[in-house]
Order: sequence, then C-alpha cells, then structure tokens
Amino acid sequence: MDTGGSSGRLREELAVLPPGDVRNCLLALAEDEERMERLFQFRFLEGEGLKGHALGNLVLAALEQATGGFDRAVEEASHFLSVRGQVLPATLDRVHLVAEMEDGEEVVGEAEIAADPRAIRRVRLSGPARAYDRVLEAIAVADLVTLGPGSLFTSIIPNLLVEGIAEAIAKSPGEKIVIMNLMTQPGETEGFTAYDHLQVLAEYVDLKRFHAVVVNTEPPPPEILTRYRAEGSEPVVDDLRGAKTMGLRVIRAPLLSVVEIEGKPTVKHDPEKLGRLLASECRSFRRSWTRWFSP
Repeated sequence: MDTGGSSGRLREELAVLPPGDVRNCLLALAEDEERMERLFQFRFLEGEGLKGHALGNLVLAALEQATGGFDRAVEEASHFLSVRGQVLPATLDRVHLVAEMEDGEEVVGEAEIAADPRAIRRVRLSGPARAYDRVLEAIAVADLVTLGPGSLFTSIIPNLLVEGIAEAIAKSPGEKIVIMNLMTQPGETEGFTAYDHLQVLAEYVDLKRFHAVVVNTEPPPPEILTRYRAEGSEPVVDDLRGAKTMGLRVIRAPLLSVVEIEGKPTVKHDPEKLGRLLASECRSFRRSWTRWFSP
C-alpha cells in the first residue's frame, strides 16, 4: 500500500505494485547481501524522471511488466539475487490504506497518513484485497509466525487487513510471537507503551492465539537517544506486568543494535541476538535441535 517516494511514483506512473518493501525483504535474504544492497539501494541523483528512484525499485517494476505479474517479478528477482527462503507479497490487488484520524476525518494513502501529525484512530483498506494464495499456504505450514517489528499502522496492520490473512494466522498451528518495536514513531505511535501496541494489534488479529511477546531491555546510546527525542521518538516503555500479559508470555532480552541508514546511526533489532532468542525460546526450534543433535 506504499504511496511515498520512489515506490509511490512508480505505482502512479506505471500502474505497478509498489516495490520498495519487497526490495528490502529480497535484499535481506540475498546470498551476497552487502554487495547487492549497495547496488539495489542506489538512488539516482539526477536525470529527468530518474532522480530519487532506487535501482532495485526500477528493476522490480521492469520485471513486473516483463513477466506480466508482480508475483513472477519477485520470483525472478529472487532467482538472480540467490535469495535464501522466499518473499511473498500479501496481496496482488492494488488498494490504498485509509486512516480515520482522531477528529474523525479520513486520510487516504500510506505516505499521507504517516505524514499527518494527528493521532490515528483506526485504519482500513480502500477496497477488497484478496490474500495471495501462496501466503495463506505458507502461514498454514509455518513453524513460527512473527508479527513485527515495523510501523504499527502503516506497515504491520495493513497486512492484517488483507482478506484471509488475520484468520490464517489465528488458525495456524505454528507458534506465534509479537516482536515489540524499539521506538515510538512520530505521528503514528507517539506516547504508545508496549501495552498500547498490543491493544491496537488485538483489534486486527486474535492475540489470544499468540504465545509470546518479545520486548527489548537495552537502552539506546545517549547521543542517539538525544537525536531521536529531537525528532519526537522515544523508546517504547515496557509496561507489561509480570510474566504474562493479555495471555502472552513476556520474553525480555537486550536486543538493540545501531546501524547506519542513509548516513544516520539508527537503532534496530540485532538480527543475530533476535534469531538466537527465537531459536532458544520456541518449542518448534527446540524440537528440531533435539532431532538433529541427539546422539
């Protein structure tokens, strides 16, 4: 549902699905991630119609037109990037995100919603969007389903609004875990605590079917925190009391890392720490370890 930046322009000009988020997922799973990221994240600095576009977005848009479908474009890109695993779009239908703001007015468009300073009351889609069949199949056989991290209203919840996805997650026999965001997001989750995030998610997916929530315990470095606060962002306060909240087991661990994104130090979940935590805490992985390494 992306409408901003390079993805939004390609969506409007070429009638393709916005490729930006899928591009990032493909690069994260690419065999030579660092090299391919350097190339695919390159943005044109000049050129009429080209300035601001990411090379990876142009490749995916071209592949969609060449192959006749966004799903096939993702498959082709996965092949030449040597992607480990698979990246699947939630839907192939072109729809917009619509937000009802705190004063009752509606705002249309993901980028427009993110830029609006008013608090968001609720989000919906502009029309019906059917789930991509392979997504439902993947959810049905998943050992583990993780929800988050990401922008709550404009990144995580839109997937849950696609017809059949929230229901498929609820029915999935796999373990289900919420990964709590590290920081609040200006204009979207200002002042939100961890419990506030869960309360909003519960409006869109059955959290009673989830097993745990992962919460970071590591504070950002002071100099980085100062910059975030100047931009209206704070660490998400852990107000989840006890070992369980809303029926979810609360897993607390230091998970923060600092990476440079577009020239700025940015806090993110450390992928190795988070991966190890999930592997040690999830029953499905523990069973695999026992099967693989038992004498």
